[in-house]
Amino acid sequence: MKRQAYNPYLPAWEFIPDGEPYVFDGRVYVYGSHDLFGGCVFCMGDYMGWSAPVDDLSDWRCEGVIYPKTADPVNADGHMCLYAPDVTRGPDGRYYLYYVLDKVGFVSVAVSDTPAGGFRFYGYVRDRQGRRLGDRPGDEPQFDPGVLTEGDKTYLYTGFCGRGDKNRHGAMCTVLGPDMLTIEEEPVIVVPGCEYEAGTGFEGHAYFEAASIRKRGGIYYFVYSSTVMHELCYATAADPRGPFTYGGVLVSNCDLHIDSYKPADRPTAFGGNNHGSIVEIAGQWYVFYHRQTNGHWFSRQGCAEPIAFAPDGSIRQAEMTSCGLNGGPLRGEGRYPAHIACNLFVDKPVLLAGDPALPRITRDSAENHSEESFIAGIQDGTVIGFKYFDFAGVKRLTLECRAYFHGRFEVRNALDGPALAEIPAESANIWTRYAAETAFPDGCHPLYLTYRGSGSPQLRAFTLER
Repeated sequence: MKRQAYNPYLPAWEFIPDGEPYVFDGRVYVYGSHDLFGGCVFCMGDYMGWSAPVDDLSDWRCEGVIYPKTADPVNADGHMCLYAPDVTRGPDGRYYLYYVLDKVGFVSVAVSDTPAGGFRFYGYVRDRQGRRLGDRPGDEPQFDPGVLTEGDKTYLYTGFCGRGDKNRHGAMCTVLGPDMLTIEEEPVIVVPGCEYEAGTGFEGHAYFEAASIRKRGGIYYFVYSSTVMHELCYATAADPRGPFTYGGVLVSNCDLHIDSYKPADRPTAFGGNNHGSIVEIAGQWYVFYHRQTNGHWFSRQGCAEPIAFAPDGSIRQAEMTSCGLNGGPLRGEGRYPAHIACNLFVDKPVLLAGDPALPRITRDSAENHSEESFIAGIQDGTVIGFKYFDFAGVKRLTLECRAYFHGRFEVRNALDGPALAEIPAESANIWTRYAAETAFPDGCHPLYLTYRGSGSPQLRAFTLER
């Protein structure tokens, strides 16, 4: 690769959540909604395209605006947001983008001759009488479309099921004809919502939103966000219409359930809603998901982790890391930006982001792309984790900090391990370097920094030296 690959995998100034990854013609394309830094609601931007060659997942290219929100006839003034989309290649070889605007309950479709766009408005999913799906009497509102095309049929999965709403039954599958718009088979419920989970095997992990569908071998994998929001789950079936059986959790954006380096019920990041899917790239499967930044839920960034399938088709939950698409640990030398932290938490467990008093990954400006992101709001007891590195002969660690504070950073390679070094640091109104000799053992390890002291330092980067 040209360089190492980090999480988030796109530049630190870009905010593309709800990622749907596909491989088309030797490149990985990620389709998602578009948050803004400091946005006041979800999905405020136009759809942006990003792609990378399958043999270099560090080399992401911006394809520009692939579909503006004003392109839909019902949104010519742009007052509605483009929620999470999905893309499929139709039987005619063209690429079809499915989406739902934030104030309507029907599915819009755009089309492009290439996977990089630009997409043009095409029409609305409708029945043979021309009535839009979601507008007809008895229809449940459409939301978060996921699509899979096989032959002349396209399977469209949609739905949103909030707790307490018995009018919404679960994720729906609707079969469309070769024109990519016309309903051939009416919606059926394939995964239950929380109000109808009892006795289904989905208890505690019922469908909430974020429908996505993939096929591996003869098994269909339905990926979705569960009622608890921070986790992506999967269910499997031998037929795209189901019945689907609950499989497990793919990833949690607060690393809940992971017990390899901490107790399973201990969140080690500030989570939030989640959306993504799985994809095979050059023989390796990955799960794509997103994380929350800037102290709220409206500036989300895409991340990815490798996954593996057991012989029975099941998938073990992926651990959040800083090196997801890198193909292995990061080098134990050089300068690394602080925004690649995969763990960020305080003494008292906090499951979800949103408290402005908590530490957060943020930026000084949305417009200046040359400025680096950093971690702000660090307080006494804050733990910042980066995983994983191939440590060999590292003798010195340098931190770049600023703001009003006085204290020290304890350095560890395990959450419950002894401090390998302490780095004293104090107030500076410019980015200032603080360093200490270290004693990292050789091998693949995480790097944890724990702040002890007063004030609220900001951390921009760290450097490992041999």
